[in-house]
Amino acid sequence: MSMNLKILLPFRIFAEKTAVSRIVAETQAGSFGLLPQRLDCVAALTPGILIYETASDGEVFVAVDSGVLVKSGAEVLVSVRRAMGGANLGELRQAVEQEFLTLDEHEQNVRAVMAKLETGFLRRFATFQHD
Repeated sequence: MSMNLKILLPFRIFAEKTAVSRIVAETQAGSFGLLPQRLDCVAALTPGILIYETASDGEVFVAVDSGVLVKSGAEVLVSVRRAMGGANLGELRQAVEQEFLTLDEHEQNVRAVMAKLETGFLRRFATFQHD
């Protein structure tokens, strides 16, 4: 028995593999593994390393951003914002820490600034209506 893995990005299919024997993914609760016989499940992924194994490729490492993993029968769909492949596990881990986690901090800062702008606009709009 094996699984079919599809890694989806917002704008394209990153990878599509058949005959996958196992998958390891990272969530907020820690890493968990999927084997072909595992029951169907859904998991929210955190930025980290996704590992899958096939007979032809061996163990493959993919750096993934936050997203969702869905297992339904033999089909496993992983939908993430960004993904990077590579042979060197150390380089991938460093990429996750530098790119994915740093960008998340940047997005949080942008959201905070936008919230301040919106609040300021609403205050001015409210005083404009009272005049």
